Amino acid sequence: MRTPENIKDFSKLCIHTQTNRPWDLRRCVEEYHRAGVAGISVWRHLLEDITPREADRILKDHGMDVVSLVRGGFFTSVERARRELAIEDNLMAIEQAATIGAPLLVLVCGSDPGQSLEVSRDQIREGILKILPAAESEGVKLAIEPLHPMYAADRSAISTLSQANDMAEEINSVFLGVAVDVYHLWWDPLLQQEIGRCGEMGKLFAYHVCDWNVPLNDILNDRGLMGDGCIDLGQIRGWMEDAGFEGYREVEVFSDKYWAMDQVKYLDRIKRAYLEHS
Repeated sequence: MRTPENIKDFSKLCIHTQTNRPWDLRRCVEEYHRAGVAGISVWRHLLEDITPREADRILKDHGMDVVSLVRGGFFTSVERARRELAIEDNLMAIEQAATIGAPLLVLVCGSDPGQSLEVSRDQIREGILKILPAAESEGVKLAIEPLHPMYAADRSAISTLSQANDMAEEINSVFLGVAVDVYHLWWDPLLQQEIGRCGEMGKLFAYHVCDWNVPLNDILNDRGLMGDGCIDLGQIRGWMEDAGFEGYREVEVFSDKYWAMDQVKYLDRIKRAYLEHS
């Protein structure tokens, strides 16, 4: 099992554009390229002011490796019309991913407090099955991202890696797998076992890193940079590698504190944290 000291370069560093939220897509791409970071995961709201084809040109012109498009999902609702709109939006996301060269669409699957978690999970399963043919046709994989249980009421009825693995195994498509985000899963006593299971199934599609601050001042926008908090990132990375994962370590930090910083200086800090702690 390797330790963080073995990381000597940035060849496996990917940064989510939302980590540098004040920047638009072009600025993210230019600054990442200048900093020697080739991996990028693009958040969809950055495609609202430019077309996917324009985004593709910007990314290609700077030699960026698009790791994923974030995010699809949100399949759940007590209202049928909203569920149907979600399917349309996910089909659009798959098309966007294909256009910008993203091999993966990350799914934040959704939940609705007006219905049981079981009903929400049934709707998630149904939604994935509806969009899967389009994903297969476009060559875009889908990754179920389990969220921390604190989001179970309104963001994701999939709260554990076990639940995500169960659904991916049941649907049984090579185009459906799982994204492991340490912020959401670090606490799970079955995490090592389920990462291994996910690897055995060939469904370990993505790995997102940040840290859990103590105290945590906001459940959404107070994530820590690697090394700020209490997550044993070296241990989890070892489990990922033991399970056969060889992909990017994707830095995904939502932080009002860091968004308020000079983002160029923050980018340098991200790189240092990656080398020292991820």
